[in-house]
Amino acid sequence: MKASLGNNAMESSRSLYDYVVYDSTNEKNFATELEKHTDEVEVYVKLPRGFYINTPVGHYNPDWAIAFYEDKVKHIYFVAETKGNMSSMELRDIEKAKKACAKKHFETLSREIEDGAGGKGKVVYDIVDSYEKLWEIVGE
Repeated sequence: MKASLGNNAMESSRSLYDYVVYDSTNEKNFATELEKHTDEVEVYVKLPRGFYINTPVGHYNPDWAIAFYEDKVKHIYFVAETKGNMSSMELRDIEKAKKACAKKHFETLSREIEDGAGGKGKVVYDIVDSYEKLWEIVGE
């Protein structure tokens, strides 16, 4: 995907990369909020299309991976899917199935991390429409 600043890319100081390429206005707004919350967000990345989870109904590509400062939140690692409209009525059945599989995938991964020697933190997955919703989930 080609990107240009101001069109579908923005500069970043919190991401793994110098620039974040976004697919929608909602993703741009989400990345802007991640950039602003420097006390909470340690680093984030817009996951590339090549990162996916195999599910029984096809590949699923979450949007973001976010690491929070350990002393600020209960859950340190967060994988998010950003949606402009949170209504489940809007999601196609195949997309709902992929998201349900992703949720199970990351729940299992979290258990493996917690059970492992020296493992700490959780990998949490959810669908959010804003940074505020994300913070409601991780700040619990």
